[in-house]
Amino acid sequence: MITGLLVVFMLINFADKSVIAFAGVQIQKDLGLTPQQFGMIQSSFFWLFAAGALFFGWLSSKVSIRWLLAGLMLLWVATMVPLTGTVTFGVLVACRLVLGFAEGPAFALANHAVHSWFPPEKRALPSSFVTAGSSLGVLIAAPVLTWIIVRWDWHAAFYLLITVGLVWVVAWILLGRGAPGDAAEPAQATETVVDTVDAPYRTILRTGTVIGIALLMFCSYWSTTLKVSWLPVYLEDGLGYDTLTTGRLVMLPYGLAAVGAIAAGWFSNRLVSRGVSRKVARGYLSAGLIAGAGITMVGFTIVSAGLLQILLVSLAFSLNTAAYGVALTAIADVVQSRKRGMVLGGLGAVSSISGMVAPLVLGFSVGRAADKISGYGTGFLISGILMIVGSAIAVFLVNPERDITVIRKRAEETA
Repeated sequence: MITGLLVVFMLINFADKSVIAFAGVQIQKDLGLTPQQFGMIQSSFFWLFAAGALFFGWLSSKVSIRWLLAGLMLLWVATMVPLTGTVTFGVLVACRLVLGFAEGPAFALANHAVHSWFPPEKRALPSSFVTAGSSLGVLIAAPVLTWIIVRWDWHAAFYLLITVGLVWVVAWILLGRGAPGDAAEPAQATETVVDTVDAPYRTILRTGTVIGIALLMFCSYWSTTLKVSWLPVYLEDGLGYDTLTTGRLVMLPYGLAAVGAIAAGWFSNRLVSRGVSRKVARGYLSAGLIAGAGITMVGFTIVSAGLLQILLVSLAFSLNTAAYGVALTAIADVVQSRKRGMVLGGLGAVSSISGMVAPLVLGFSVGRAADKISGYGTGFLISGILMIVGSAIAVFLVNPERDITVIRKRAEETA
């Protein structure tokens, strides 16, 4: 029940993020925005993302996750109320700014909550279901929100999101409860060897696994940010698809991401259960998926428009998402449950840096190019290369077995 509610939580999270992109062309016309200004609106979502991730990550050690997630959802709803009527550029930026602060910790806290209910060897699959919720959010929202935007206008889409958010809050309060080991519950069934080690944050944060996963999250979220903020606009404005066709095409990478996330989680668990090291089952697997996303992103910038390009676009914006659940499970392998929320919040903060930069890089690439299609091509090419290089470096850093030993040794030395 908890895992299912968290899947829906992430579903709503990504629907809230993506609605501006689905209405991007309308918003630019209604408000008279340039590509640079639209890129700034999308970037503003991430300006306080890191602050929210760190603050609520710290708060997760003080407040039950049950009430924390309910409060976050209410904040999301509050930021969308002003957007149901006539708005200005400033109001739109302000609302996205606050929404980013409230959504900064969402993915980390949802994974922290689900990790607490499962033993280490089984965590990757439920974590991947939560990750799949992110993709399902847009998979379901894309046709629904696009239809609403075309049938009425982009303001109407926010009425639906507000209603769905409030329904989730009621369901979560009635059915949700604190996980073993969270701020309001004593650690019980899922306590592991790493939970018995009271290692300081300075030891945890210096491990190769945490540093490597931070790098992977940065690279992966770069692609995720472009998918949420620019992909619908690219398909419509850059490649010339109409609004309804764009809504359908956007479903492809999200559908592949949902299936891929679950498959990657299952495969990672399978490898661990068969005695394969977590270095391979968590590190190599997640890095390989993100590198694959980078390679296909480079690929769709150099092929002609058509079926092959759409296939490469779908892979470029789905393989990286499939890696999330596996990558974050590596953090659960080496960080004790009472400090996991803060560490995962820190990873969310690192991710937010790419979230701030990526929309601006693409926006300025498009705005300064001789023509839009070449501008999009340059921006996506840079992004793909960044993901490939970052993943290659992370492969040499992520090693949960080694870092569990390091953490235990240093904790014993300081005891």
